[in-house]
Amino acid sequence: MEKTEEEKNVFTVIDDNGKEIECEVLFTFESDETKKNYIAYTDHTTDKEGNVQVYASIYDPNNENGKLIPIESDKEWKIIESILESVKEEKEEKEEKEEKEEKDEQE
Repeated sequence: MEKTEEEKNVFTVIDDNGKEIECEVLFTFESDETKKNYIAYTDHTTDKEGNVQVYASIYDPNNENGKLIPIESDKEWKIIESILESVKEEKEEKEEKEEKEEKDEQE
């Protein structure tokens, strides 16, 4: 189900060329391991294979200016990738369940 504009958590970033790009927050979390807060987001662009581009950064939830800090360590990227994979699997399982329920209702 599509989220309405009010339900979406969106923010704007400015790229290196000064262009404003609207991004949607996918999720945020705090790592017990690094004690940092992370944000995963997308601008809904796709790569060559048609996959939606997902980005991640470090952020301070108490800072109102919302500055995103690049993730630079392999350790942090592994944490992010693991969580992204878990979220992707959960989403796929949910979609499969919904499809099965719809099919059962039609029968």
